[in-house]
Amino acid sequence: MSIKAEEISSLIKQQLEHYDDKLDINEVGVVTYVGDGIARVHGLNNALAGELLKFDNGSYGIAQNLDSNDVGIIILGQFDNIREGDRVQRTGRIMSVPVGNSLIGRVVNPLGQPVDGLGEIKADKTRPIEAKAPGVMDRQSVKQPLQTGIKAIDALVPIGRGQRELIIGDRKTGKTSLAIDTILNQKGQGVICIYVAIGQKESTVRTQVETLKRFGAMDYTIVVEAGPSEPAPMLYIAPYAGTAMGEEFMYNGKDVLIVFDDLSKQAVAYRELSLLLRRPPGREAYPGDVFYLHSRLLERSAKLSDKLGGGSLTALPIIQTEAGDISAYIPTNVISITDGQIFLQSDLFFAGTRPAIDAGNSVSRVGGNAQIKAMKKVAGTLRTDLAAYRELESFAQFGSDLDQATQAKLNRGQRTVEVLKQPLHDPIPVEKQVLILYALTHGYLDSVPVEDISRFESELFDNFDSSHADLLKTIRETGKLPDDKKLSAVVEEFSESFTPSEK
Repeated sequence: MSIKAEEISSLIKQQLEHYDDKLDINEVGVVTYVGDGIARVHGLNNALAGELLKFDNGSYGIAQNLDSNDVGIIILGQFDNIREGDRVQRTGRIMSVPVGNSLIGRVVNPLGQPVDGLGEIKADKTRPIEAKAPGVMDRQSVKQPLQTGIKAIDALVPIGRGQRELIIGDRKTGKTSLAIDTILNQKGQGVICIYVAIGQKESTVRTQVETLKRFGAMDYTIVVEAGPSEPAPMLYIAPYAGTAMGEEFMYNGKDVLIVFDDLSKQAVAYRELSLLLRRPPGREAYPGDVFYLHSRLLERSAKLSDKLGGGSLTALPIIQTEAGDISAYIPTNVISITDGQIFLQSDLFFAGTRPAIDAGNSVSRVGGNAQIKAMKKVAGTLRTDLAAYRELESFAQFGSDLDQATQAKLNRGQRTVEVLKQPLHDPIPVEKQVLILYALTHGYLDSVPVEDISRFESELFDNFDSSHADLLKTIRETGKLPDDKKLSAVVEEFSESFTPSEK
């Protein structure tokens, strides 16, 4: 077969027209050490701090240490099949996770990959896990309540949208239960919730997810899970990934609640990584920047200005203490970053006071700004009543004859403690909280036996639901107490008709 010279000429011209002289240059390094979730790589001289790097086997890592002779990388995911001599390539990107509505109702790992067996997540947008916190002028003061449905919190340590309120206490004192009940209470409130489980047993997380499903809360919740079997880098990045998912909604004008359960385990994972990367240890072997670890995370929670859409990100970080010591290193760090703390005490928990909130050590720095007017009015004396009761309680154990005023304070204190008790997974709407606290502070419970308080509360709610729903509606819609004479008359009529149980 003969080919004409003209045809060869035209083919050469065609090739020259489509010739691209751009060079594709990739900076590639070589693994010199790998183990325990970290790798050291030689040859990535221009790698940036926090940059995403790709290994030969398809795994990714984040550049942490930029040393003079090599780069320290934390490996995201499994590292068993990475070997010395493997190549590592720069991506020019920083670590990002998928965000958006497609994540709602799903359980994902810190990389945004589903772990619930419900198929892939089709998200068309990503956000970097590390982002700059909103500046002073981008925020507004916290003034809109975030109702938890828990009487002791909404009355004593109210939380506002955009606040950071620490939940702190020993293990097995009900910290996670408080957070889960708060998520359950957001049903119908227009709040998107994110639960970040850091180092929690997978069976425990499964139980929490089943609870959320049972009460219909997964319809507005994302669960981010980094279990104890995961490498330390996954536990380290989990809270940042959850915050990035929440920020997407916040910057679109929505209200978000995020729970970090718990940041003590994240700090331990970060300490492990830092020691492996040979960063100098400080107090309790934590690296010097462990304060920055949590401050740059929690400062991203805010109530945005109206100019930016007015969205909010409310954070409930959880910290575990040892033997109630809130003066330890990590607890004091996080207390100084947050806007208050809810302290759960073991002694109260084991004595049957649940939630076991210690009113003396618990505080909200937003205070009454995050309460509706009705709640502010009825809850005003609660803290002093409780404080007086705790003081007199220990004193009364030694004295047999008590004067009438002291006896009255003890009686009121006993009833206050009983009213603030609440069963698990039973959040109460704010209007009903106001109702029972009104009855308490106005003395309608003083003659009710302590063992009948729970029944009194239940029957009072039923009575108002069936016969006086208009009064509840007034509190719910206006945030103010209805006409005092009318409310007082109805509560008084009910308390007179209430029959104590026979002993």
